[in-house]
Amino acid sequence: MISCAITGAIHTPSMSPHLPVTPDEIARSAIGAAEAGAAIVHLHARNPETGRPDQSPEAFAKFLPAIKAGCNAIINITTGGAPTMQVAERVQPAAVHKPELASLNMGSINFALFPMLNRFKSFKHDWEQPYLEGTRDLIFRNTFKDIEFVLKTCLDNGTRFEFECYDIGHLYNLAHFLERGLVKPPLFVQSVFGILGGIGTHPEDVQMMRRTADRLLGPDTYRWSVLGAGRAQMPIAATSAAMGGNVRVGLEDSLWIGPGKLAESNAQQVTKVKQIIEGLGLQAATPDEAREILALKGADKVGF
Repeated sequence: MISCAITGAIHTPSMSPHLPVTPDEIARSAIGAAEAGAAIVHLHARNPETGRPDQSPEAFAKFLPAIKAGCNAIINITTGGAPTMQVAERVQPAAVHKPELASLNMGSINFALFPMLNRFKSFKHDWEQPYLEGTRDLIFRNTFKDIEFVLKTCLDNGTRFEFECYDIGHLYNLAHFLERGLVKPPLFVQSVFGILGGIGTHPEDVQMMRRTADRLLGPDTYRWSVLGAGRAQMPIAATSAAMGGNVRVGLEDSLWIGPGKLAESNAQQVTKVKQIIEGLGLQAATPDEAREILALKGADKVGF
C-alpha cells in the first residue's frame, strides 16, 4: 500500500512553490497522487492566504468532497494537526467528517523543526520563522489521556487509525491500548523515521522498529508502513518494501525528489516509489485492496 501525505504541517510555504496550500491545490494534488498509484491520501488543511496549518472542520470541508468525487483513494484525515495544537482542536475534523481512516500519534515527543532555519533564510509570511524557531522548546503532546480522547471521540464513526509511531516507546503505548481492547486488529502502524526528537533513519533503526512491533503486537495483528523524513524518504521506503512492508511518501514528509531537486508534485514522489516497489517484483495495492487489508468501512460511509 502506498500512502501519500499531501501537505502536512511541517514545511512552510516559503520552502517550496510546489507545496499545496489552497483547497483547490490540495484537492488536485491528492487526486494526482491517487492517479499515480497512491491507495491512501493523508490530509491536512492550511489557511489559503498564509499557508498556516488550519485544523478547523470547515477548512477540510473545502476539499474533501472534491477529492472523494475525483478519485477512489482512501481519505485519511490527520488528528495530529500541527505540533503546536491541543488534542481537542486536532480531533475535530475526524470527529465531524467521519473518514475511513484517521492518523493518531502514539506518544509525546520533542518535535524539532528549527534545524530547517539553517537551510531556509527568507520567508514570505511572518508566522513561518517563529513557528519553526518555537519548536526548539516544544513538546508535541500526545499523552495517554489524549490518545484515549481521540479513540473515544471517533468510536462511533467507524473510523480506523493510522497509528503514527515516532519511537520504540510508541509501539509499547500501542501494545498497551491493544491489551486494553481500545484498539482492534488489524492495526495500521506507521513508523516515522527522521524527525529530530524521534528515532533516526539508520537501517538498524528500521529493522528494530519492525522487530519490536512483531514482538509486541504479533506479526499477524498489524500492517506495517514506514515514512522517512527529508532525504531518507526513498531509502526508508525501499527498505520497507524489501522487508514486505508498506510505504508513505508525500510533500508533508519530504519536499525533494532527488539531491538538491524539489519535487514538483506529490504524484512525482508516488511514481518514484511505485517504480521502486515494482523493481522489487512487487505490486502496489489498489484503494479497494487497501480497504480490504485494513478492514475499512468504505467510502460510502464517511460524513462528507
